[in-house]
Amino acid sequence: MKIISWNVNGIRAIVKKDFFQDLKKMNPDILCIQETKAQDDAVTKSLFQLSNYNIYVNSAVKKGYSGTVILSKIKPISIVYGMGIPKHDKEGRIICAEYKDYYLINVYVPNSGQHLERLDYRKQWDEDFLRYLQHLEKEKPLIVAGDFNVAHQTIDLKNDKTNYNKTAGYTQVEIDGMDNFINAGFIDAFREIHSNAEAYTYWSYRFKARERNIGWRIDYFLMSKYLINKIETINILSEYYGSDHCPIGLEINS
Repeated sequence: MKIISWNVNGIRAIVKKDFFQDLKKMNPDILCIQETKAQDDAVTKSLFQLSNYNIYVNSAVKKGYSGTVILSKIKPISIVYGMGIPKHDKEGRIICAEYKDYYLINVYVPNSGQHLERLDYRKQWDEDFLRYLQHLEKEKPLIVAGDFNVAHQTIDLKNDKTNYNKTAGYTQVEIDGMDNFINAGFIDAFREIHSNAEAYTYWSYRFKARERNIGWRIDYFLMSKYLINKIETINILSEYYGSDHCPIGLEINS
């Protein structure tokens, strides 16, 4: 089972690039997309040619903002949108697909804002999301895929000292939030396999950041411990462009 997760930074923009060719090369069984920046009908229209996938869309109430999609060759047992808390769910950030052996949660975690104006909200969101995951895990193991909008450790971003507590994605509040997921028993699958790899999934469009590899690792697969021994490969697919994020890929025995 091959699962790809990708923040595309606008579904209508990326499909005008090499998205479909890239998708054919990657050939995932399941694709989790974050930040569609489009409503349901526009997302469906953008992806209409992918007739071999079942498509599940969760768009934000606010137009041109946030949004998630799961494309799955295998029809899930069930699909649930959101975590059941209206103030969070209006932004279209979560899709949960149930499969035989696990739940797959596609998530686009809120950004704390350029001036950290949403940091308090982000803290609450992380707390509520963890409770949601813990409730789900009582039923089946979890694979949580998506953009978590945090570099967890110093190895996960190029310029840690200049960004610490100044830049969204690398404040102690956000780091503590990720610590709480890990302390609750969820495994950062990439770091589990590649413990010392300096590898990034996001680069600013400014200052030739990607060309200079001045990046951040903010896209993750978090997994229940039970599933760790089922990992075949997990990689950051930085050879694929089209967004300010690259895809990440997980292959598991299911």
